[in-house]
Amino acid sequence: MPAELSISKFEAAEIRGEKLLLLPEKAIYWTAKKLLLIADLHLGKSTHFRKNGIAVPKQAEQKNWLLLHKLFKQNEPERVCFLGDLFHSTHNKEWEVFGELIESYPNINFELVQGNHDILPPEMYQKLGFKVYESLLEEPFLFTHEPLEEEGVYYNLAGHIHPGVRLKGKGNQKHKVACFYFSKNAGLLPAFGSFTGLATIKVKKEDQVFVVAEEVVIAV
Repeated sequence: MPAELSISKFEAAEIRGEKLLLLPEKAIYWTAKKLLLIADLHLGKSTHFRKNGIAVPKQAEQKNWLLLHKLFKQNEPERVCFLGDLFHSTHNKEWEVFGELIESYPNINFELVQGNHDILPPEMYQKLGFKVYESLLEEPFLFTHEPLEEEGVYYNLAGHIHPGVRLKGKGNQKHKVACFYFSKNAGLLPAFGSFTGLATIKVKKEDQVFVVAEEVVIAV
């Protein structure tokens, strides 16, 4: 890791000639397309857990809603594409709250690349005006939920993994944080949801990693 870190509110990554803004809210904004990419919200997860007797603070839900509003208002995207695991469980009250949020942004087109947790009936997505895909090609990118196992012609951007890296402090303490990860042919978005875990990824020398620390994104 370099001795000096490049710090700003957001960072920019250039992938296949396209500029991607890496936002501290754990989303990517592709400025040329006015497209906002968000992965692994897992909405409804906290309510699902509480229904099953597992204590989860309601602040986790509130943080998700506030961050979504912030992203939509500040970036003014024409499209928002969720890269899977939008809603964690079967229908519960959080889906209705999400529907109200979506309907308050009539000028945004919403899309979903389905993940393994996206098990709601198709008509529920249709009711909110969502376009739903198994994968989505937006050259030079191919958007999927799970990372592709084999390299292809297009650069694969995915979620699912909830990527994180361990940082070492001055006192030799270690802290795991969420990150954006880009290898030569594929990249991973951090999990957006505030009630999700992290998977430590193995980073090669040629990879690009940007960690999310509070309200900034840091290139390491």
